[in-house]
Amino acid sequence: MRFLHFGSPWVQGAMRIARPYALELEYTRDMMLPLLFHGEDWPASVLQVGLGTASITKFLYRHRPQAHLTVVEIEPRVIGAAQHYFKLPEDAARLSIEIADGADYVAQSGPSFDWIVVDGFDARGLAGTLDTRSFYRHCRARLTDRGVLVTNLLRRTRGCAASIARIGEAFDGRVLALPTCKSGNTVAVAAIGAPCGLDRQALTAAAAALRDGTGLNLLRTVGRLAAVSPAATRVAL
Repeated sequence: MRFLHFGSPWVQGAMRIARPYALELEYTRDMMLPLLFHGEDWPASVLQVGLGTASITKFLYRHRPQAHLTVVEIEPRVIGAAQHYFKLPEDAARLSIEIADGADYVAQSGPSFDWIVVDGFDARGLAGTLDTRSFYRHCRARLTDRGVLVTNLLRRTRGCAASIARIGEAFDGRVLALPTCKSGNTVAVAAIGAPCGLDRQALTAAAAALRDGTGLNLLRTVGRLAAVSPAATRVAL
C-alpha cells in the first residue's frame, strides 16, 4: 500500500500497488453510490474537486470510458505526486487537469457536469470553502438536468449535521447522508432533475452487477444503508 499525506497524520489517499485502479479506502467506494442509480452510459462528464491519489479518477477512467473527466486541484505538488507515485493517467482527450481553487472554479460560468465529486481537505483535515452554502449552490448551478453531487465530509467533534443541512438547502432537501465509515468519513449525495431511486432488491441487484462488471463491491454500502433504516423499502434522491 502507498499513502499520501500532507505532512500530517491525515491520510489523503491510498493505492494498492498491485491494483492501482481499485478503490482501497471505504469512503471512496461509498462515493460511487450514484453509479447504482444510473445505467452504464452515465456519467458523460465528471468534475472532481480535489485529486488526492487520483483513485476516483483512475476508477472512472477505466470503468466509464465514455466520461470526460475534469479535475480541479489547488496544489500543483499533489498533481506531481499523483503522476509520479499513483499512476495518474495521461490522456488529454479524456482527462483535463486544472490548477485552481475548487470553490472559485464552480463559481465561474462554464460547462455543466453530470457528476461533481468533492473530496478536498488541507493538512489539518479541513474543507474550508468547499463546505459552504455558496459552494453547494454553485455546484448545483454547474450540474446537468440529471446531475448528482457527492461529497466527502470528514466528521469533526461537532459531526456533519451542519454540512448536510447546507447541502440540503442548496438541493431543496434532496440529500442522502450515508452511515459514517470507520475512518470517520461521511459521504453525502445530492441530486437535481427527475427523482431517482431503487427499492432494496433492485439496489442489491445493481450493486451485484457493478461488482461483476468493475470489481467494485458496494453490497456492504447497501447493507449499511439498510441497517440504519431497516423499515425503509426504498432508497431515493
